[in-house]
Amino acid sequence: MTPDEYCQAKAGGSGSSFYYSFLSLPPAKRRAITALYAFCREVDDTVDECREPEVARVKLAWWHGEIDAAFAGEPNHPVMHALLPAINAWRLPAEHFHDVVRGMQMDLDQQRYATFEELRLYCHRVASVVGLLSARIFGSRASGTEDFARDLGLAFQLINIIRDVGEDARRGRIYLPLEDLERFTIAPEVILHERDHPRLAALMEFEAQRAEALLQQALTALPDADRADQLPSLVMADIYRATLDEIRADGFRVLDHKIALPPWRLLWIAWRRQRRERRRVA
Repeated sequence: MTPDEYCQAKAGGSGSSFYYSFLSLPPAKRRAITALYAFCREVDDTVDECREPEVARVKLAWWHGEIDAAFAGEPNHPVMHALLPAINAWRLPAEHFHDVVRGMQMDLDQQRYATFEELRLYCHRVASVVGLLSARIFGSRASGTEDFARDLGLAFQLINIIRDVGEDARRGRIYLPLEDLERFTIAPEVILHERDHPRLAALMEFEAQRAEALLQQALTALPDADRADQLPSLVMADIYRATLDEIRADGFRVLDHKIALPPWRLLWIAWRRQRRERRRVA
């Protein structure tokens, strides 16, 4: 198995919603973004699939070393082998890769976030820096594209948090800021024990509106000069917005099940966005 084949398998192939946003990319960029997604999966699995926190810490420390080795031109892991051409071609910063690992480290050290500002740092590390790396691969020339990518990553992660409340609770984690739970008089135990609560839907609507505001802020920041290159990000924005719409239509029943859009709808969303962008420039 080649490094690129390994990354394709790790990234989940056509079963991932990311796959549908990458369809319009040329082969070199598609390989690069698949390798980046595989890297994120590898590091995330280090924490989620390891039952011993100290073993996970050792593995994360190894990843820091592996990032340094890759940037020295001597990678060991197949994911970093696959990423090396992208690192060189688009001058991807090593610090962004280290930040992803630091974000996963936070999952070992912190299961609660007192405020949204605390949560923002976590989201920046596990999502916004991935957006910044992706934007470089897609094609980024204008300065506003960094703001777009950063805010888009934050919005995506907040929607992930809304979608995964029950799944995270079963791991003992609450990403919803405790100040927000207090605002709606919901005790953390309600989330952890997956109990229904009359104000849970109101809390989730509050978080959804925050995510939507960040999504709109990101889209407003995207410069026209980079809009065509950032098509994959626009497709993902549509997919995330549709996912949030489905969660809302389902009554925010996020404690007992997880919303996932079917493949046919993901393909339709990607096609619709591509058609819209073609009409925009016609």
